[in-house]
Amino acid sequence: MKKSSIFGLVVIAIAIAVIISVYSNSSTYGSFKDAQNTSNELHIVGHLNKQKQLFYDATRDANYFSFYMKDNKGEECKVVFTGSKPQDFERSEQIVLTGQMRGNEFHASKILMKCPSKYTQDKVEITEAKAKQASI
Repeated sequence: MKKSSIFGLVVIAIAIAVIISVYSNSSTYGSFKDAQNTSNELHIVGHLNKQKQLFYDATRDANYFSFYMKDNKGEECKVVFTGSKPQDFERSEQIVLTGQMRGNEFHASKILMKCPSKYTQDKVEITEAKAKQASI
């Protein structure tokens, strides 16, 4: 075989490997019910239940934050985030969580918030919080 043919096959193999890698690491959108039925990481869109208490005690554990959220289908679930509480969390209009279910709790690794704008109603401010990874 010619060197150019071998090089072309190697490039195609690398491209296929990259596509498979990207596809396998991507997560999909769902509800809390979907999260209970899968072990994969999901994105869940919903809003904070302001009638239930938020729990964050920085003096006891600064990397534990829990709250209750209703997804877009109306299902409510306790959410545990292993990171500090995002600033102005209570003011968020919509929340997007990335994570998976563990028992009856949804453990979020990322929180994205849609917050109301201070100046105009047309602009949307999006903030992101990531969970701290424990190194072992």
